[in-house]
Amino acid sequence: MTCLRHRFLALGVLGALALTTAGGPVPAAAGSVRYLDPARPVGDRVDDLLGRMSLADKLGQMVQPERRFIGPDEITRYRIGSVLSSGGSAPRPNTPRSWADMYDRFQRAALATRLRVPMMYGVDAVHGHNNVVGATIFPHNIGLGAARDPGLVRRIGTATAEEMTGTGVDWDFAPCLCVARDDRWGRTYESFGEVPSLPSSMATVIDGLQGPGLRGPASVLATAKHFVGDGGTAGGDDQGDARMPEAELRAVHLPPFREAVRRGVGSVMVSYSSWNGVKMHRNRHLITDVLKGEMRFPGFVVSDYNGIDQIDGRPGFTRAEVVAAVNAGIDMVMVPDRWRRFIELLRDAVEDGDVRMARIDDANRRILTKKFELGLFERPLADRSYLGTVGSAAHRGLARRAAAKSQVVLRNNDEVLPLDDDDKIFVAGRAADDIGMQSGGWTVSWQGAPGATTPGTTIVQGMRRAASRPANVTYSKDGSGVDRSYDVAVAVVGEKPYAEYHGDRTDDLRLAKADLKAISRLRAAKIPVVVVLVSGRPLNVASEIAKWDGLVAAWLPGSEGSGVADVLFGDADPVGRLPVTWPRDGGQEPINRGDGKRPLFPLDFGLTYDD
Repeated sequence: MTCLRHRFLALGVLGALALTTAGGPVPAAAGSVRYLDPARPVGDRVDDLLGRMSLADKLGQMVQPERRFIGPDEITRYRIGSVLSSGGSAPRPNTPRSWADMYDRFQRAALATRLRVPMMYGVDAVHGHNNVVGATIFPHNIGLGAARDPGLVRRIGTATAEEMTGTGVDWDFAPCLCVARDDRWGRTYESFGEVPSLPSSMATVIDGLQGPGLRGPASVLATAKHFVGDGGTAGGDDQGDARMPEAELRAVHLPPFREAVRRGVGSVMVSYSSWNGVKMHRNRHLITDVLKGEMRFPGFVVSDYNGIDQIDGRPGFTRAEVVAAVNAGIDMVMVPDRWRRFIELLRDAVEDGDVRMARIDDANRRILTKKFELGLFERPLADRSYLGTVGSAAHRGLARRAAAKSQVVLRNNDEVLPLDDDDKIFVAGRAADDIGMQSGGWTVSWQGAPGATTPGTTIVQGMRRAASRPANVTYSKDGSGVDRSYDVAVAVVGEKPYAEYHGDRTDDLRLAKADLKAISRLRAAKIPVVVVLVSGRPLNVASEIAKWDGLVAAWLPGSEGSGVADVLFGDADPVGRLPVTWPRDGGQEPINRGDGKRPLFPLDFGLTYDD
């Protein structure tokens, strides 16, 4: 498809199609259509295009519908500048090629508009191109925070961008740079850790996604989210209220965003949450004064999914909410289904003077600048030469290494680990042979799901490959059938997949009864027991851990379970360290370094096989 992109470049530069502005026809020669000339500076191209745009053109750039609620003809009619897939929203069949076909249909509709401004397509590719069946699923951020390897995270960003490029998708709603301060929060696993230095150091993923200057052949726009303080809400309540003085907000939650801006992140997404009772989607001080002014962020700010609906606390959005969000500094508003109504309300607000035209132009300048920098005017269609990278062996190898580096050994009595590849091993647990559980939320569907949701290697499959004789590894989900003939038992247990507020927990973070029952069966055989915990956060294990010989925090390792097996068998050394403080019981939450509480394991704890 590279040749098609070159054809579009020729159409743009040579002016094969005539353009029309409010002032009449524009000659189609390259010299007279400045914004189509890639040799000109981006600023000049933006100025020229803005001068040709009507209010309708500009409003179309500021709204982002969901793919299920808009057709290609409407993209052309309303000059829509961006479309998204929310979690689980995918073409049928859900294949890389279907994604590329869908993207190109939408893009051709955008190019059919009067000014032929290309659209951007956004997805939550938060641990790989995770909406696509067959894509490489990398460990979630909490595991990468345990790995403490910024270079590895940068390479994961590059791999993700390549897989996205093959499907045409050019905008990633990642990375999440939140600082998770309460493990009850349902998005804890989207955080690299509980102290600002961890997500700040892992902001290298932006370099991988965007490449040098956004002009690379496989560059996609990155998004720092969620601005700001979503990891610090009271009670770990997703979309809740971060109650803290501005000094604390700046010291704990703002540093990763400063680092993202320093690295040139293209967009910033606003948090659903509030700060001291004020919804972030209307917080002009933090969005305009701090982010755009003090931090000099030159990119554009996007709302979260239907985020403006929550400003007044009532369902649906009003004109007042539209005005408040845009005047606060939000440049593009994610309005999945009622996007036509949003355009009407914003147009009325501009015509009545409630939103100044200068604010509309500023938003468009920021959005269009990124489109030019991405090269979308020259290369608007999916580059199918990258389709072969989706789920490729090289990317899966990278994911396997990342999974191995993220393992944290927390207990290793009598050197039960590493396992001997000649051992007779009994494996139990719901997460041992389940790609969906080990991948977690935001995997093919929004909430994720147990089962064979996407290709990959389960943990028990990885263990069988690591063993000298695969037949020596026996698996029973509930632990039935174990006896004293086995040298060791491994229980792979943990949380079912979840995302966002569905994952908020108000209990004491205990293990599920089925998990405890399976572990109990293994212990009854009077053989050493190693527990591998597949979870998006620390769980309450203090009352049980003394009964176990080994404990490994595997987090949510993704599609390559062999990475977990590599550490269990000693083919890779355990180098992971806790990115969060592990509570002694659920009642300690929130618990963080320096708060005076005595944890079960402190931040940065992790055993090696030399310990």
